[in-house]
Amino acid sequence: MGNPQAMEPRWYTEAVIYSLDVETYADSNGDGCGDIRGLIGRLDHLARLGATCLWLNPIHPTPGRDDGYDVTDFYGIDPRLGSLGDFAELLYRANNLGIKVMLDLVVNHTSDEHPWFRNAISSPDSRYRDWYVWSDEEPSDRFEGMVFPGEQSETWTFHERAGAWYYHRFYDFQPDLNFSNPEVRDEIKRIVAFWLQLGVAGFRIDAVPFIIELTEPGNSDSPKDKDFLSELRQHCQWRRGDSVLLAEANVEPDELRTYFTDLGGSHSRLHMLFDFMLNSRLALALARKDPEPVIDALRDTPKLPDGAQWATFLRNHDEIDLSRLTADQRADVFAEFGPEKRMKLYDRGIRRRLAPMLGGDRRRLELAYSLQFSLRGTPVLRYGDEIGMGEDLSQPGRNAIRTPMQWSGERNGGFSTALKRDLVRPVVTGGDFGYTTVNVHRQRHDPGSLLRWFERMIRTLRESPEVGCGTCTHADVPVPRTVLAHRADGVTGSMLFLHNLGEEACTVDLSSIADRGDELFGDQPYDDGLDFAKLALGPYGYRWIRLT
Repeated sequence: MGNPQAMEPRWYTEAVIYSLDVETYADSNGDGCGDIRGLIGRLDHLARLGATCLWLNPIHPTPGRDDGYDVTDFYGIDPRLGSLGDFAELLYRANNLGIKVMLDLVVNHTSDEHPWFRNAISSPDSRYRDWYVWSDEEPSDRFEGMVFPGEQSETWTFHERAGAWYYHRFYDFQPDLNFSNPEVRDEIKRIVAFWLQLGVAGFRIDAVPFIIELTEPGNSDSPKDKDFLSELRQHCQWRRGDSVLLAEANVEPDELRTYFTDLGGSHSRLHMLFDFMLNSRLALALARKDPEPVIDALRDTPKLPDGAQWATFLRNHDEIDLSRLTADQRADVFAEFGPEKRMKLYDRGIRRRLAPMLGGDRRRLELAYSLQFSLRGTPVLRYGDEIGMGEDLSQPGRNAIRTPMQWSGERNGGFSTALKRDLVRPVVTGGDFGYTTVNVHRQRHDPGSLLRWFERMIRTLRESPEVGCGTCTHADVPVPRTVLAHRADGVTGSMLFLHNLGEEACTVDLSSIADRGDELFGDQPYDDGLDFAKLALGPYGYRWIRLT
């Protein structure tokens, strides 16, 4: 049998990934919680939208103290969501529509109710004792490295029954697994093999820098073993040659490349990483109405090996993380998009949806998504953003942006027939973003709606493979201060993109880099005859041009 990496189809470079939480998407049985059968009934919406890959937030059994990220069985389906049979049916139906399915792989920790941890605390001689990280003495770094400052008070907690301190990067009910233990690594490989055998296309790996951390009590800078990423990739691709590992790693720029390549420079580790650096720079650019931060991000991003890919996003299931911006830059973003204390989280992020952040301005929304989808990488879209859903700031923490999908103007937004008090989370009601105003049914019947715009934009993107597969470069020519000109070049051709982040119309001279082309997509019809010496751009305008 040959090397599976040599046969690896790179479907992910031309994908459109749609992210959702099953429990808040569609409820099929009226119990107030979304489920897999409900999702199956809405797959036509995703197919029509143009999504080619579905990323599901955790679907495993859980006590539900951290929105499913506290897992008690990595081989099962949360019974609230359905059964393994329902999941197999989802894979079958999605595959028929050309949609792949990726799962969240949350193996940095388990729930403290997981059978492994319960066994581990029962005796120092337990088989599972060394599956977790322990210290007999109080570690000197007990109060360091919290992921949720303000919600966590420590990363080491003393367990009375175990008679020792256990480590938890996240909440104290989520004890970290010990990746120094070969048995733990082997178990993770069995978990991914199980789901690959069922037919999933890959995994979004949660908190990957902590998975490869070989925690040493008292050492706040414990070593990391990135070779495990190579082990995991090889294991996945022997099981399914086209499987993909997409990881969350918000680390320093000079460290990013090492998550893709080994010490010899071979692309043997992750296929994809979320581009956190671009994400925060996009937020800054939109706040300042100045493309310079995006230009900086394109320039500063390390060059990736062939086959490696970024995943771009404007909003995900967490807060917008601004921790890698300077204090002044962060202040500008907060002033524009999160001016109230209740809109912020952990003093580093914003817990809002993009539509209300941009004041419900359709022009700015289109501009923002046009920019994201035309930059290098694979775009990831969060459920509900295709219709411009809002947030519920009365909900705690990250739940503000995890409200039920708004399908129609019917009760509970068409999400569930349950009584309001029985819903897994309240539906957004009232105001400009309530479900009677913002919903799929209403926009499906409106040719000028945001949903129909997304369908056109994604269809154009699917016809432009050089965006995902080619190079992305800033067109360094004199343009108005508010305009970003960039291009994508690949074996199939070249595309030129113009985005005006400002509120004043302008004209751009690009005659020095192009003279002929076809207009594929834009914010409005332009009658300048594609004269590259005087290309017009409206307020918050954008144009996609194929060069000929």
